[in-house]
Amino acid sequence: MVKNKNIRILLLIGKWLAFLLLALALFVLFLFFYYTYDLPRPEKFTESPFIQSTKIYDRTGKFLLYDIYGEEKREIISFDKISDNLKHAVLASEDYRFYQHGGIDFLAIIRSVLIDLKLQKASTGASTITQQLIRSVYLTKQKTLSRKVREVVLSIELERRYSKDQIFNWYLNEIPFGENSYGIEAASQTYFNKSASNLSLAQSAVLTALIPAPSYYSPYGSHKNLLLKRKDTILERMKDLGYINSEQLSQAKEESLNFSDSLTPIKAPHFVMYIKQYLENKYGQDFLQQKGLKVYTTLDWELQNYTEEVVKEADKTNVKFDANNTAIVVIDPKTGEILSLIGSKDYFEDSYPKGCDEKASGSCLFDPKFDVATLGLRQPGSSFKPFVYATALKKGYTPDTILWDVKTEFNLNCNPDSTQEKDKYGLDCYHPQDYDGKNRGMISLRSSLAQSLNIPSVELLYLSGLKDSLETARSFGITTLNEPDKYGLSLVLGGGEVTLLEITSAYGIFATEGLKTPPVSILKIEDNNGNIIEQNTKQSTKVLDTQTARKINDILSDNNARTPMFGQNNALYFDKYQVAAKTGTTQYYNDAWTIGYSPFVVVGVWVGNNDNSSTNKKTGIGLAAPIWRKVIEKSLNSHEIENFIKPDPIQNINPILLGKFPEGEEPHSILHYIDKNNPLGQPIQNPNSDPMYIQWEEGIKKWLNLNN
Repeated sequence: MVKNKNIRILLLIGKWLAFLLLALALFVLFLFFYYTYDLPRPEKFTESPFIQSTKIYDRTGKFLLYDIYGEEKREIISFDKISDNLKHAVLASEDYRFYQHGGIDFLAIIRSVLIDLKLQKASTGASTITQQLIRSVYLTKQKTLSRKVREVVLSIELERRYSKDQIFNWYLNEIPFGENSYGIEAASQTYFNKSASNLSLAQSAVLTALIPAPSYYSPYGSHKNLLLKRKDTILERMKDLGYINSEQLSQAKEESLNFSDSLTPIKAPHFVMYIKQYLENKYGQDFLQQKGLKVYTTLDWELQNYTEEVVKEADKTNVKFDANNTAIVVIDPKTGEILSLIGSKDYFEDSYPKGCDEKASGSCLFDPKFDVATLGLRQPGSSFKPFVYATALKKGYTPDTILWDVKTEFNLNCNPDSTQEKDKYGLDCYHPQDYDGKNRGMISLRSSLAQSLNIPSVELLYLSGLKDSLETARSFGITTLNEPDKYGLSLVLGGGEVTLLEITSAYGIFATEGLKTPPVSILKIEDNNGNIIEQNTKQSTKVLDTQTARKINDILSDNNARTPMFGQNNALYFDKYQVAAKTGTTQYYNDAWTIGYSPFVVVGVWVGNNDNSSTNKKTGIGLAAPIWRKVIEKSLNSHEIENFIKPDPIQNINPILLGKFPEGEEPHSILHYIDKNNPLGQPIQNPNSDPMYIQWEEGIKKWLNLNN
């Protein structure tokens, strides 16, 4: 009985399993029928899609800056005429098992999952060439389960109906390569002015490197160095797979790559590429290509045109001082709108020295396509100082607080007399100098910042705190200072790296008395029916108290305080207008900066070399300030006069913070009187408790002995 019962149970389970298998088979058949009944005809893969291009305008809508996908380039080439170099490069990069799998590469999927699990992020893909073709022509790139199922089913069915060579040929003739070129023949003609049948190994690897993100890796954009790195990676992969040998690999890596000039009409190119990257990241290429969008940007074309001319004229002088590039950002601080942006002195000029842009590393004095304004990480020199001074003012220090401009050793492991060069650990001692090499003794915060003195500024960073000063910079929108252990007290002299766009925007917060509005580049976007699909709605937030901002404005616009260092009639001074400004120069004259503002406009200028080499000992006031002056003057002349509001008088505060030391006593550093962690608190009882006290006192005594 038990045996018969077990048999019946097994038969019942078997029936259910058979039923489930049949249901599964029917479901799979249904999926194939549902998703393949309208499988595209073979000729579908060589037909041009309907193009409604996206147009980018200036803020008025009168000037067309760029027409994305406006003139599609497509030319069909037969499979047997496509260079084997190109075929092998694509297989090595995109789908090396293409001729082994049936449309879906399950081994690649497993490998991808394992790598992603190891890295704990989605970093690799497993799409086959067949899947990419289906996705490019027949499906959207929307990441839905339905779209993925359809992609898999169609890929398998396509491989069942057509040969591998036919599918590969459709793929190579269909996919986009950027610059409005579709298919390998159009891409080859666009980038190298030659047929795809004659592509060299290096050229084939470059075109293959474009496939994942043609706009991002474009040789005409700011990521050319990344394109060349991808090219080398693909060549190495080809060698690993046996397509080329070691000698061919070496020759291909060293091959000179001469790209054809881009023929796509474009105005304000770096600004446009900044906009284009944003649009593609948010909406995707398909959407931009099909919806006929109109993008109204914040750019003031008249100002942009004028700024470009100023830069070209100034370059005639700057190159004589080994300064080969310039970048500018102009922002309305009240709205955050970018009015003008120049990422290099001339987007359309050739890089130099000749051949410098043909290697992945890059060694160009001048690289026209790289956007220094938004992507260039450069040390800001003394132009970073206002953020440290603002931090100190927030804590209770005042523009009248007295520090000492005397030779001071700031490395606690070095002799306080500043005669050591290395400490016991082999690290550098740190006793910076002012730009002119002089020491002035007692100096107010106002004079120190206005004259851009280094020694008192390092003292002030110690007083205000590295952590809090970095937090001030971050709250102002500077996102690049992420290595606090690396900077130390040199941060106040520009020891970190920032972008011109971020630091210019940050200065705008002083102009608006503490209100932060992140940079805005787009006013609105309309579809082809005039419907608004995106509009600027950024709001201001308060990140700095009003009185601190007014104190910074008062100092940076104080020409009398600036005069001892820069002279009365310096490039930062305007007779009729109130303008706040700060220059910056890095230690070895690699970067020259001038950033300045009125209540309604902020202008930032950087001058230097793309390869970070030194200029000929020229400073921010010498290289960047003349450009800055001409650009901001145009905005001043076209606007009603608007001055800064004076800060309120400071009352009921420790006299030491107002620069008033006890009469009749020997001079001391401020650490003798206050607790740096609580400057508004009670006078300090034991100055020796501060580890820097002896260092500062020694510097003061030495200076007094020399000057009495």
